[in-house]
Amino acid sequence: MPIRNTPRSYGSVTKTFHWLTMLLMFTVIPLGIIAHGMSEDILNPAIASTTLDFTRAYLLFSLHKTLGVTIFFVALARILWAFTQPKPGLLNADNRLEATLAETIHWLLYGSLLLVPLTGWIHHAATSGFAPIRWPFGQSLPFVPKDAVIAATFAGLHMVLIWVLVLSILLHVAGALKHHLIDRDSTLRRMLPGTSDAPQPPEQHHSLLPLVAALAIWAAALAIGSIFGAYGGHSESESGHGHDQNHALEQVASDWQVTDGTLDFDILQLGSKVTGSFADWTADITFDDTAGPGPAGQVNVIISIGSLTLGSVTDQAKGPDFFDVETFPTATFSGQIDKTSGGYVATGPLTIRDHSIDVTLPFDLTLTDGTAEMTGTLPLSRLDFGVGTSMPDETSVGFAVDVTVSLKATRNK
Repeated sequence: MPIRNTPRSYGSVTKTFHWLTMLLMFTVIPLGIIAHGMSEDILNPAIASTTLDFTRAYLLFSLHKTLGVTIFFVALARILWAFTQPKPGLLNADNRLEATLAETIHWLLYGSLLLVPLTGWIHHAATSGFAPIRWPFGQSLPFVPKDAVIAATFAGLHMVLIWVLVLSILLHVAGALKHHLIDRDSTLRRMLPGTSDAPQPPEQHHSLLPLVAALAIWAAALAIGSIFGAYGGHSESESGHGHDQNHALEQVASDWQVTDGTLDFDILQLGSKVTGSFADWTADITFDDTAGPGPAGQVNVIISIGSLTLGSVTDQAKGPDFFDVETFPTATFSGQIDKTSGGYVATGPLTIRDHSIDVTLPFDLTLTDGTAEMTGTLPLSRLDFGVGTSMPDETSVGFAVDVTVSLKATRNK
């Protein structure tokens, strides 16, 4: 069997690309459907989920994404190879309608094999946490920030384009079977392993109509997706469910007014670091710097748990097994600020859920003309606060949580 194509038949390289792509597609699509269904069950409060359920969904999603990236590069290599090869002519070129339909489906297949994994890859890169790609690259993409809107948009595009791809595959298979069983020609046989006895194709009639038709189908699919809200109805969760549980906090009167700041935390999820953050929190700060070590002020912090984002598992983190935002909408910290010989610390009770524990937050502080900038890190254990007690070991979610606080504040006159 020759390596290169001829005007009558496909070479071994093209055949290998074809059947490898088919094998990957018939693996990755069922994996995505099963993993999606499992994530729906995990995020459904009416269904009791275990650590094993979460781990299985994680592994299936990870495999789905890894194979998706593989398909992207296989399809890209296949297309580049096709540009260097003669394309065997259609055996039904005399039937203009069938030939146009066949070429339209080929455009849809080639384009979808790039667009579907690429949109899924961008969705993955724009969110964080849950099911990494098992290649030594790919967790992030250039020019793709961690952004919920981008993630939701490309999640919707990914789903819409999957339907175009699935329809194209079904029509492609139906066409191949029609040629083999009804027309009894060599269309399918010349793509099978070995040397085919395909006849010389008739005169070919090429035009831009198939490409235009494929573009029109993609445009129609995207428009239908927009009508049904496919690009705005997703949260960062893999399942696409989102719940507005953000209990907005009112500003507080304070001697020092926070003008900018972040409240983040890192946790290991199945061995991979995931970063979460709280967008809504207030700090009532009383502070007067002292010449030497000693008491320097007081800080009272209120955190809206509903403002949490934790990548793909945001909804699960807000659920009853973890922060339980419906029952405990806020967390609080009330600490005394002390200046030490090496810096500053804030010491006092941190309350999360119904657990209150005394903690000590060491932090660095820079004071410049009535403006204060501080950063500090506080190591915690989630089990100390009753968070994720249904996962009593670190197989799925680690115990250690590193909280990082960074803020800029100005003294009120």
